[in-house]
Amino acid sequence: MIPPAARTSARSAPERNRLKPEDRAVHDWYRFVLSFPSHLVRDYLDTFGVDSTQKVLDPFCGTGTTLVECKKLGIPSVGIERNPMAGFASRTKLDWSVDPDALVSHAGEIAGLALDRLDGQGIDDFGPAPLFQAEDPPIADLRTLPPDRLSLLLKNSISPLPLHKTLLLLDALEGRRDDAVYAHERLALAAALVSGIGNLHFGPEVGVRRIREDAPVVGPWLDRVRTMGGDLATLRKQAGTEATVHLADARRLDEFLEPSSIDAVITSPPYPNEKDYTRTTRLESVLFGFVRDKQALRGLKQGLVRSNTRSVYKTDADDALVAEHEGIQRIARLIEERRIELGKTSGFERQYARVTKLYFGGMVRHLAGLRSRLRPGARLAYVVGDQASYLRVMIRTGQILGELAQSLGYELTAIDLFRTRIATASRQHLREEVVRLRWAG
Repeated sequence: MIPPAARTSARSAPERNRLKPEDRAVHDWYRFVLSFPSHLVRDYLDTFGVDSTQKVLDPFCGTGTTLVECKKLGIPSVGIERNPMAGFASRTKLDWSVDPDALVSHAGEIAGLALDRLDGQGIDDFGPAPLFQAEDPPIADLRTLPPDRLSLLLKNSISPLPLHKTLLLLDALEGRRDDAVYAHERLALAAALVSGIGNLHFGPEVGVRRIREDAPVVGPWLDRVRTMGGDLATLRKQAGTEATVHLADARRLDEFLEPSSIDAVITSPPYPNEKDYTRTTRLESVLFGFVRDKQALRGLKQGLVRSNTRSVYKTDADDALVAEHEGIQRIARLIEERRIELGKTSGFERQYARVTKLYFGGMVRHLAGLRSRLRPGARLAYVVGDQASYLRVMIRTGQILGELAQSLGYELTAIDLFRTRIATASRQHLREEVVRLRWAG
């Protein structure tokens, strides 16, 4: 039972969900569109009284919002992330030891090399307009990916000509590779890919917008490298603050964290919905070789908390951990009854009830394994959202997560309203909340 005093009103106006201009340094190098803002991290660091003598954990660290903000404040941190592209982004965003002048200089050389090669092929990279007039001959040999890797991409997520130019730029980076700046150069390209080179758009789910025949590649990439250089010039003095990222499953924390080593947790786990989080980074993951085939993609999904039906497998067993939770079982029954009533028979729809139980079972595994890694008095903040993705059956994620945490010995201190949003299908108002916990030890 959640005590009435534990539920609080919104901490701030809705616009506080946006990243503030003064916070863009490093955070904007590469980030999920729906990432929570860095000032929310600051709010809870302040609420919890965290200082540089303590350590913060983000067990679902994504692209590193919590970790980067901690480093800016001189607070040691550690992150867990299973998605290799997101993990790479976090690690790179936490490396402020790079010489900014060397980074920009090397990138300039690479840009010149890539543009010379494109010019030799009769390709202009300075604008998105069609490159060839009717009388111009087509490019004979556009580079592309092997068919098995190309099949992993969302259809039309990048057009053939921008893909050719991107692969040529990647070749130039590899041929003139400088390990001191290589990761930052690649991260800049990842950000440029999803923000303009490709045809992607991001809403509740990633999709393909109007398909463009061409888009500039080298210029947008170099602009992002220069932004990185400017940020690094102001932040290098803070490079020594400890920040570590483990590429791992957040349900198996005992394998990567020392006992009694964590003072605070600030994180946002996946929500129980039909959002396939691996699609959000699919373009750059495939182009950079983090995901090379369907087997690798399957392995990635198996290391995630089950939050959508595209990552459910026969051997999954986390649902057994919530078999006695009547609220979760009731929601699963309602979903299945609604499915039958509506005559929904696809393989994915048949998994809606099960994935709901698997999701909360996975969160139980995570919270149970976390206990021994927390110091007595540790404070925790979980940003989660209500969902109605499964045939419009409401799932009050924050409330249920709080109940599960209490059953594991955590104290539920509050549930703060972070913001509200409108469900795409039902137009219902859904709460996004911060579940605050305390571990007495």
